[in-house]
Amino acid sequence: MADKMDDSSEVVVSDGIETARVRRAPKYSVFLVLGAAIGVFVAMILTFAFDGQPDPALGQTMQFSASQIFGFLALICGVIGLGIGGIIAIAFDRTIGRRTRPVSVEREEHLSID
Repeated sequence: MADKMDDSSEVVVSDGIETARVRRAPKYSVFLVLGAAIGVFVAMILTFAFDGQPDPALGQTMQFSASQIFGFLALICGVIGLGIGGIIAIAFDRTIGRRTRPVSVEREEHLSID
């Protein structure tokens, strides 16, 4: 079991109120995941736009199934959506990050005596 410290074993070394600056920052992972999800959704929509049948006029001879078309488009659109989500997160960080506000912070340093 971990040893529990009681309040009598702590001594406050310094105490004071300081001013700190707080800024908001976006969560990059949310933007990246949302961008990739939107990219996969766009790929699903684009899957129905392509029938996968070969076009002899363009010199195409291979036929693709709908799941193959979706897989190709999901890879491409997912990566593009991921990149766009990251760019949007960076843009938000640059614009929102400039706005900071001062807050009062109480700072205490404790020294434990064994």
